[in-house]
Amino acid sequence: MGFSLMIHGGAGAIRDPQRYEASLRAIVKSGASLLAAGSSALDAVVHCVALLEDDPLYNAGRGSVLDAEGSVLCDASIMEGRTLKAGAVAAVRGVRNPVRLAFEIMENSSHVLLVGEGAERFARERRLAFESDDYFRTRERIDQLAKAKRKRETALDHSELDDTKFGTVGAVARDTNGDLAAATSTGGVVNQPVGRVGDSPIIGAGTFADNASCAVSCTGVGEDFIRTVLARTASFFVEFRGMQAEQAACEAIRYLVDKVDGQGGLILVDRQGRCGRAHSTPGMLTARFADGVASVETR
Repeated sequence: MGFSLMIHGGAGAIRDPQRYEASLRAIVKSGASLLAAGSSALDAVVHCVALLEDDPLYNAGRGSVLDAEGSVLCDASIMEGRTLKAGAVAAVRGVRNPVRLAFEIMENSSHVLLVGEGAERFARERRLAFESDDYFRTRERIDQLAKAKRKRETALDHSELDDTKFGTVGAVARDTNGDLAAATSTGGVVNQPVGRVGDSPIIGAGTFADNASCAVSCTGVGEDFIRTVLARTASFFVEFRGMQAEQAACEAIRYLVDKVDGQGGLILVDRQGRCGRAHSTPGMLTARFADGVASVETR
């Protein structure tokens, strides 16, 4: 059996899309090389999302947007489809790769979601890497927060407020054993109030994986995805309505818009390894590796 892999770097009003193409292509090819060598879907999505977190182009990890107090607080989640195991983390400070912390919670605790100082303490116990505030506070994000404060509003990273892009990163995969996995990570929204948490660490809203249906990672206005439980909703279209990946993704976004006029997008790999994407925003940054070919899409 073959393997499939998709990643995303957010959705919204994408400015200068060529800025992201080389990074997206390199990361999806790196993840595909792991799958080709027999690694699990779980390992591949952690690997890809960690690389996205390390790249300041994206709103996750090092490139995270700043909250109303000028801090970086990150969220992430992960789920694997064979056993429905999951791990998630919210509002953590200083953890270099929040997706690796979500993985450690899944694999080495009896819990699914840890938040704040407790999650950071667990990260230190598991000897995960931490970075100083200066690592996360890039000049681009400092300027972006100042612009948001002048306008007295919050904004997605890929929005009209910011002249580049918005949202979350994520990855979904099917490995050669037929197992599925999904992971999502974010720094939230620009100028968000302290304590706000979006959909990225919420299993079923921003992330979902089940071998009976598909693996899904979402990006956009988190409140919209929480209210519609969109990742799980997309999986229902595959499992119970027999939809293939692209159709299920489009139906899920149609549902998002019809119900709450939601903004965002998702990527999906179904149980047969077919890839799909859809978004209600002007653009979405994605890359896929399927049938031995890597491709990048920015619209």
